[in-house]
Amino acid sequence: MDKINEEWLPHLRPSMIENAQGYQLDAYLMALEGWRRGLTLKWHVKDSEKFKDMRTWYVEKPGHLFSLSSKERVHYFFKTRGDLVSNGAVDIGKDKQQTKVHLEREGVRTPQGQELTQLESIDLAKEVANKVGYPVVVKPSDGSYGRGVFTNIGTEEDLENAINYIQKTLETNDIIIEEHIPGDEHRLYVVGDRVVGAMLREPANVVGNGENTVKQLIDIKNDQKKQNPRLVSCLIKQNPETRHFIEKQGYTLQSVLPEGEKLYLTDKSNISIGGDPISVTDELPQTVKDVAVAAVKAIPGLVHSAVDLIVDRSGDQVEGVVLELNPTAQIGGLVFPMKGKPNDIPKAIIDYYFPETEPITQDQSKLYFDLETVLEPLLTRTAKVAAMSPTPKGELYAKKYIVTGDVSNHGFHLGLRKQLFERYLFGRIVMLEDDSIEVIAAGTDPEAVEEFKEAIYEDPERSEIESVTEEAYDGALNIGVEIKTAKHLQLERAQELQQSLELINQELHSLEKNYKTYLKSFSWRISYPIRLVGAIFKSIRRS
Repeated sequence: MDKINEEWLPHLRPSMIENAQGYQLDAYLMALEGWRRGLTLKWHVKDSEKFKDMRTWYVEKPGHLFSLSSKERVHYFFKTRGDLVSNGAVDIGKDKQQTKVHLEREGVRTPQGQELTQLESIDLAKEVANKVGYPVVVKPSDGSYGRGVFTNIGTEEDLENAINYIQKTLETNDIIIEEHIPGDEHRLYVVGDRVVGAMLREPANVVGNGENTVKQLIDIKNDQKKQNPRLVSCLIKQNPETRHFIEKQGYTLQSVLPEGEKLYLTDKSNISIGGDPISVTDELPQTVKDVAVAAVKAIPGLVHSAVDLIVDRSGDQVEGVVLELNPTAQIGGLVFPMKGKPNDIPKAIIDYYFPETEPITQDQSKLYFDLETVLEPLLTRTAKVAAMSPTPKGELYAKKYIVTGDVSNHGFHLGLRKQLFERYLFGRIVMLEDDSIEVIAAGTDPEAVEEFKEAIYEDPERSEIESVTEEAYDGALNIGVEIKTAKHLQLERAQELQQSLELINQELHSLEKNYKTYLKSFSWRISYPIRLVGAIFKSIRRS
């Protein structure tokens, strides 16, 4: 099985973003890049300030909307999309047919086809498919994440099944039927007039080793994906659709794949349903990159965007055929590809919005912030805007202290955090597996960092310290002060809680079963008149 990437951009280590995975990842990557450069970072709630005038969606929960400002300017961002992208461009990007019209007008190749609005007659759809020529692709006019997209449809029966699914499941009669272009799906990200990242989107798959079953290979690959900041929320699902696709190829989940054989688990390439993002920025022909840039320029008011296209290698030349544009695209697969060189998309976008800022320094690249802590005032609705503390100015000094003894008291840890704050330092306090603690102290004042070591001994009531060892620290630095348990202990505690919950559920199920049995028993039924009379007397006495 191909090995997943384990090395990322050095300034985006997994430990820095473990609290901002899932739907918060893209906004956090963007905000972190700007904040590290010294820009003022603020997080906003729905309809705050300029966001009232921007196209946004699903922003009831904070973590999507933020602003960055310098002395010269302020810009507002919804995830990866900034305010230099017009609302009109967003509307066109969401409408596949309008996108097609603009692309064709500027000579950008896109699959030939036709939109059928409020489709009621399946015969009309068949007529269009015959006109386009099988195989065809069927998809909803307004859709995302690959929902309702059916590719390589070769028969009228499959066409009818696809349209029925779209109409019933997605509840829409607005459908596009277009030619199926053979080739591999790619996502390119364009900023201004250049491609800053490109990835091949390979459908979910496993590679045989001659030993493990398909099911085991999926589990192994999902374990690998869990180590990737983007793919941790994009695992391969072993659902009926997956099983059916596997069976069509002559296998089952219990089959053992020969060594080196690749088995695709779906024909959809979306990363969100288990696809593999493979970086190909340096390998992709310039002709394909030029198509992506031309596609973005074809949409008025669009200055940066993802471009999804098919790389068609069937002719004499390699061509890019544009499928759609996404002005509010997820960039995690480009930044954290499964294979290939990571692409620094946040840097390219912030460069475009704030060209006057300098690239982050080596010291700044170590800094990060805990998003959950920053968003707390917005989550509790005690504020509409949450401003981040500015990045420290100057050279950073950091030490790691290992403290042994009776040091597990949480009050002691809180006292150490207070000592750090009083010296304008930041870092973290971690409870280790051997009941010692690791304390990181960092700041721009080396004397304050050294003085902190003495402060470790200043709480004898809540600790008995045996030893304190120190060493220089060159790792990631949280701008606040975290108090946490080692990940191994966290997992053990989570497993203990899960086991306790399972026991409680088992006891509850047993009690419910016994109760139902008792209700059906002879003694319960025979005593009903007595209980009824007792209830009547109690009612009379109360009144």
